[in-house]
Amino acid sequence: MPPSYAPIPPRAERAAQAVVDAAYRVHSGLGPGLLECVYEACLCHELRQMSMPFTAQAAVPVVYDGITLDAGLRLDLLVDDSVVVELKAVEKVLPVHEAQLLTYLKLTGCRLGLLINFNVPLVRDGIKRMAL
Repeated sequence: MPPSYAPIPPRAERAAQAVVDAAYRVHSGLGPGLLECVYEACLCHELRQMSMPFTAQAAVPVVYDGITLDAGLRLDLLVDDSVVVELKAVEKVLPVHEAQLLTYLKLTGCRLGLLINFNVPLVRDGIKRMAL
């Protein structure tokens, strides 16, 4: 079975659920209208409270032409080394934001990603799950 047809590993599913739960708590506490960095700090706090391992602003090397380059690429969050989380606080999520998350998944080898836009009245409308 090709990897893209295999189920998402349970570890990634648990990490994704923790992120979604944390996003709900942050959004219900703060609501929309703040900067992305505020939501990131609060989401990190919630994940720490859950004892969920994560790395904020995780550096991702880019392999190009057979060499590894430090291009300054950073993920908003890498949760439990299995879920890439891209945070937004924008009026509307654009196709480029989705493409960004898919590229991060390819570069990291992670199968599951969450694109979370906090600038929405209901956070459930701002969460997009993407898988490779």
